[in-house]
Amino acid sequence: MTGRERIEAALSPGGSPEIPVVICYEDIYLRDHWSQLTDLPWWYPDAPDIERQLHWREQIMPGLEQDWFGLPSCLPKRERDQRTIVERGDQVFLRDSGTGAERVLIEPVVGGWSRDVGAAAMRPVVPPRSALEVDRRIPDSGSRCPSEIRSAGEADLADALLAGPARSLLPVERVGSPFWSCYSLWGFEELMVAVARTPDLVRRACARFLAQETAAVLHAAARGARAIWIEECLTDMIDPRAFSSISGPPVEALIREIHALGMAAIYYYCGDPSDRWDRILSLGADALSLEESKKGFSIDVEDVVARVRGRMCVLGNLDAITLLEHGSDADLAREIGRQVRAGRRNGSRFIMSIGSPVTPGTTTGKLRRYLEISRELGAAPA
Repeated sequence: MTGRERIEAALSPGGSPEIPVVICYEDIYLRDHWSQLTDLPWWYPDAPDIERQLHWREQIMPGLEQDWFGLPSCLPKRERDQRTIVERGDQVFLRDSGTGAERVLIEPVVGGWSRDVGAAAMRPVVPPRSALEVDRRIPDSGSRCPSEIRSAGEADLADALLAGPARSLLPVERVGSPFWSCYSLWGFEELMVAVARTPDLVRRACARFLAQETAAVLHAAARGARAIWIEECLTDMIDPRAFSSISGPPVEALIREIHALGMAAIYYYCGDPSDRWDRILSLGADALSLEESKKGFSIDVEDVVARVRGRMCVLGNLDAITLLEHGSDADLAREIGRQVRAGRRNGSRFIMSIGSPVTPGTTTGKLRRYLEISRELGAAPA
């Protein structure tokens, strides 16, 4: 089976005889391990031309033998043709030949934000206090048909990958849940207060963000995505009733749109699900991904499988720090084997994965061992 076939089978009611294996947030892994994976300049992922984009992926993808890949977008062809990379001294610029404008590119920082952009700088200056302010801060997404997206050339890179180095893998796109997107408006503390004091305002923001995420899902479908990863954060810090009534409905609507476009929905719930299991399982997702046990809560994949009972696909939640970064091969094999056996009890509706992104301290060799061991232990039963 190809990687794509393994994941598609795992997402189906019949399950997969061969357990797929993936990592989440491969872009973070590539950012943090770029110099270990390739000798190409760090700015290649920012290059506007399709040739360079294909070149770096063709170098890196053979060493990352997972079963899916993050489906990239690209600028419309007319805009790509006007942009070039300019190296001047020790600085790199993206130049627009049409306007003459240049934007300096900043080398990514291993492990997180640029040193010049801390968490405080990302916090909104003035949180919205009215419906009018919410509408102003979240613009209309507009509506574009798939043929328009493709004729503009925004699927060119995706098409090249799906016809070449990624042809056997499942293309996945990532979006945020509408509630998680609200963080960009309120920040953490103000969002928690808004949920308690002005829930209708948060619902309005969620509705506006839902329109944006729906447009992103349509764009992904036009480029050939087969699954959408929905990232949900902060909702374990609000009351279960608020989670059910504020965050739940827009996620359900987003999942319905994903299904209408012929794609699968993977719901990644960050945090402790212990007091809201029924609502999480009622959202309609095709697959559920959860963090590893940490921050004072425990999530055991065997308990997850017992709750799901084959109704949806479950992703593994291997500990990305204790095991993937610091564990021995024997430790990895023991836990991967335990999770794969649990997945078999879910009717083989299971994808071996990790609970959080690969850490900067995890070597590329260690990640290869995770993939190899998962492949060995997830092979079809004799």
